[in-house]
Amino acid sequence: MRFNNVRLAAIGALIPEEVWSSDEIERRLQPIYHRLKLPEGRLELMSGIAERRVWPVGTVPSGPSIQAGKLALESAGLAPDSIGCLIHASVCRDFLEPATASRVHHGIGLTSDCWVYDVSNACLGVINGAIQIAMMIQSGAIEAGIVVGTENSRMLLESTINALNADQSLKRNDIKGAFASLTIGSGSCAWLLTNQRLAPEGTEIQVGIAEARTRYHDLCVSDSDSAGAGMQPLMETDSEKLMAEGIATGAAAFEKLLGESGWSRESIDRSVCHQVGTRHRAAMLDAMGLPTDRDSISFPKLGNTGSVALPLTVASAADQDELSAGDQVAMLGIGSGINSVMLTARWGRTPVAGNINAIQNSSLALKIPG
Repeated sequence: MRFNNVRLAAIGALIPEEVWSSDEIERRLQPIYHRLKLPEGRLELMSGIAERRVWPVGTVPSGPSIQAGKLALESAGLAPDSIGCLIHASVCRDFLEPATASRVHHGIGLTSDCWVYDVSNACLGVINGAIQIAMMIQSGAIEAGIVVGTENSRMLLESTINALNADQSLKRNDIKGAFASLTIGSGSCAWLLTNQRLAPEGTEIQVGIAEARTRYHDLCVSDSDSAGAGMQPLMETDSEKLMAEGIATGAAAFEKLLGESGWSRESIDRSVCHQVGTRHRAAMLDAMGLPTDRDSISFPKLGNTGSVALPLTVASAADQDELSAGDQVAMLGIGSGINSVMLTARWGRTPVAGNINAIQNSSLALKIPG
């Protein structure tokens, strides 16, 4: 998809105040760590994730999503009646039905003729939603739209910790499938996209591509999606194969992105990938032939925040002045399924509202060695 009149006008980015360190998670896992004689420090050592955030007990995704959407609108100086489409696109949602987007639409105060629906595509939901809104703007159907998502890792973290400690039959090799679940973090992010007329100096969205290798759909699977307020989510992940096939998919998608955009590797000023961990980042950039010193990260302090991981990292990069007007930015999404969605953009004046700068106030340095 090629776009010539779409702008990323503003970003609303929120992260929870409560921090769970990898050390704290391992303390909660002492029963199984002690029984299997597992060395402490392995979670952070293997993932590069020192911290992740969790929302307060009782938080539902629509709450932070409403806040993030309002922040994006306010920072862009646009009224709610200018929005023609609202997409809620995180893995987490309030209910099976109605669409979480319905409550977010009402909470932001959008108009009755606005398109309102949910999109679900694992860690690619927000990027998919951004492309859908960009297509509607490009076609002239709407002038502006918001895609927003909120991921809540508390239930998955707690369920995984409880399940690992309770199962006395587990051996060392048995716990590998649960490792990815312990890296998940929480956050909320809204992208406001508009026609260039409404944000002429905003970030120019240029090219979007997709690559699907769905024969690998079974490498990361959560519990069945069925009704019931007592659901306790668990997830089984073949981390090694998922990483290998994900990197292969991402590398193929990146070649497609270069071909469609006409960009070279050298012309990319800043890359932002999906945030998984240290090994994934190093292997992905190596497969794409991209340098680590021009790549932005957030996973050491936020973990893998699912569909909002890449959007929040873009917000963090902008907040830290890693992005400058005129920079050519490659947004490189990858998600279980396996799917890849990638965007090129020329960075402009895109305000970031919220508390993403809170990750800089931690005791940990965000930068890690390449």
